[in-house]
Amino acid sequence: MNGDDLIKSKKRISKEEIEKIAWLARIEISKKELELFSKQLNDILVYFSKIDEVNTESIPPSYHVLDLVNVLRKDEAKPSSFEEILQIIPQTKGKFVKAPRMV
Repeated sequence: MNGDDLIKSKKRISKEEIEKIAWLARIEISKKELELFSKQLNDILVYFSKIDEVNTESIPPSYHVLDLVNVLRKDEAKPSSFEEILQIIPQTKGKFVKAPRMV
């Protein structure tokens, strides 16, 4: 089954749907772009339909294709004083944080 047969047998993205998506995204597209996007998006669907043909019954599900682990350090609570915290704040007024006025 070639790509054209797959497009005919599967759901296609219509030009009307592309126009609606462009309208929702507030994007103006020309008729030439509409033709181009229609072909490109339907070609993408052909590639995705090829994935459906693969037998994956004996393959266990995975969350990530690479066996990666989190490389961040452990989050450890450390004691700190109120004065230390006030020293790292850019603007303070007494024991309060000074921030711009919100309107």
